[in-house]
Amino acid sequence: MRRLLVVFLACTSQWAFADVTLPKLISDHMVLQRNTVIPLWGFADEGESILVKLDGNLVAKTLITQGKWKVNLPSKEASGPHQLEIIGNNKLQINDIYFGDVWVASGQSNMELPMYRVAEDYPQDIADADYPLIRQFKVPQIYNFKAPQEDFAAGSWSKTSADNISGMSAIALYFAKTLYQHNGVAIGILNNALGGSPVEAWMSEDALQTFPESLAEGKRFRNDELIAAITAADQAKDEQWYTQLNQQDLGLVGPLPWFSPELDDSHWDDFTLPGVKKVTGGESTSGSWWLRKIINLDAEQVANATVLRLGRIVDADEAYINGVQVGKTTYQYPPRRYSLPAGVLKVGKNTLALRVISNSGHSEFVSDKPYWLGNDSQHIDISGTWKAKTAAVVPPLAGGTFIRWKPMGLYNGLTAPLTQLPIKGVIWFQGESNVGHWQDYHSKFSAMIHDWRAKWGQGDFPFIFAQLANFLLKQEQPMDSDWARLREAQSQTLRIANTAMVVTIDAGEWNDIHPTNKKVVGERLALAARALALGEKVNYQSPQIASVEAQKGELVLSFKHIYDGLILKKTDDHSFAIAGQDGQFQWATAQLVGKKIVLSAPSIQQPVMVRYAWGDNPAASLYNSANLPAQPFSTNIIKDPP
Repeated sequence: MRRLLVVFLACTSQWAFADVTLPKLISDHMVLQRNTVIPLWGFADEGESILVKLDGNLVAKTLITQGKWKVNLPSKEASGPHQLEIIGNNKLQINDIYFGDVWVASGQSNMELPMYRVAEDYPQDIADADYPLIRQFKVPQIYNFKAPQEDFAAGSWSKTSADNISGMSAIALYFAKTLYQHNGVAIGILNNALGGSPVEAWMSEDALQTFPESLAEGKRFRNDELIAAITAADQAKDEQWYTQLNQQDLGLVGPLPWFSPELDDSHWDDFTLPGVKKVTGGESTSGSWWLRKIINLDAEQVANATVLRLGRIVDADEAYINGVQVGKTTYQYPPRRYSLPAGVLKVGKNTLALRVISNSGHSEFVSDKPYWLGNDSQHIDISGTWKAKTAAVVPPLAGGTFIRWKPMGLYNGLTAPLTQLPIKGVIWFQGESNVGHWQDYHSKFSAMIHDWRAKWGQGDFPFIFAQLANFLLKQEQPMDSDWARLREAQSQTLRIANTAMVVTIDAGEWNDIHPTNKKVVGERLALAARALALGEKVNYQSPQIASVEAQKGELVLSFKHIYDGLILKKTDDHSFAIAGQDGQFQWATAQLVGKKIVLSAPSIQQPVMVRYAWGDNPAASLYNSANLPAQPFSTNIIKDPP
């Protein structure tokens, strides 16, 4: 009996404490910030003793308080690999740890955009990727409106290789790669970006206190029943719309599907691809329409064709070759690049069929995009004349409620758990979703930066952001622009200490809100990081207007941050506009005279105002000797720096 009691007591002593657990951030392959004390934390039962060893040496000992433990690792220089052991009721081992520089990469889709979306531009970079000391932690995209979270539901660190580079943020990759190749220090990227997100979603409850409408909207979604009801209603609405569409689509419900090679489409209308679906009278394009094209291939073309490239389509599409579906995309933004299954093509006649769905009443194949069949080195052009026919017309699909974009939800769920880990700084690309409300962007963005710095408690760490890229059609005449106003609000944020802005008005695409030139953005962010975070003397700033003087019917402009001088790439490309007292802007001719720009316009005798690169998709003609584009601006005559 006594032996049984001893065994029982021994067992219960082992069961008295729960196993030590760690937050998802503290895991194999992690990068910890060099040259600073590192807090480590985890969870266990009250009263349990915790030992922490680094490379076999005891560095800390503590007790559990309120279910959580926390210790500090001493500061270390850049180094690795290291091993951590956390010993309590159980023993945890974290391997392959490096001390280096940790950066938060945050914002919306242009920061989130992964390498596979730009693969055609950088095939060799993807194939050759082998950067074991560039590591990413992809933050799970789970919002929370109730409170800042301590941990993530999932997540792990990954080393950059050809096997996983396709999922890494393209901007963050080129940022990290540039820095790593510069100094050989391990880089950790905390990928904390989510497409479509407005700045309010990244603001904490504290930061939103001075924006009562946004705060109230965020608090409204603390109601789980409300979220469930809205989610269910949106799902039912979408299901009903697509069910109605599919039931009415003549290409699906007729005796012979419209993707069938046997279908006779000779009576269909002609359509020139790329192009916009035209309608007459009050007809709507909401619904579905089909396009078909016959292409003849020889044996060599069949053998070499592995991809169908369909540019970009508004809104959704299904692609068929010889009656076989080869691809499908459910919304307008992703590039259509469909890998072809073996045997789908044949020598001789091949039938291409496309079903296009329009949700909102506008449908098009976007121009200046690639439309071909083949491979990356050999293309068979498939633009030109197709046969087209409307299959179903239904009312437009009502918009949904994007709950995850509501105020404070992304801060609480995605950012807050990161604030316990020391970082080197933040890189940020966001603002597209706030263009329509540019008036308060500067104040909100500034409040967010200040609040993030307060939450991390590391002082004014570097915060480096990308200004919005050029987008949409170029404007034939000078006019105001919400995109320009948002860029101006971003420029104003440079008043905050230890911030930098990279100008990207030469890196966008008129027909794509997600331009593929992510390399130059990442490299410019890295250049700024070398200055702000590493303390190097590098030329990282874009030219910024310093003074504007009127002289004999002309405006003479001086700039800061020109370094060895200015470069004016074009003199009459509609990048500068001037106005007189009436405020009516006209395009100006620009001349580079020494280190100044001189502007004139025949119709304006006494100019008093000037704009540069002011528009949705402005021309970028002015650079400094570091080949950095000048900041857009709109100003009156000024004799001193603003």
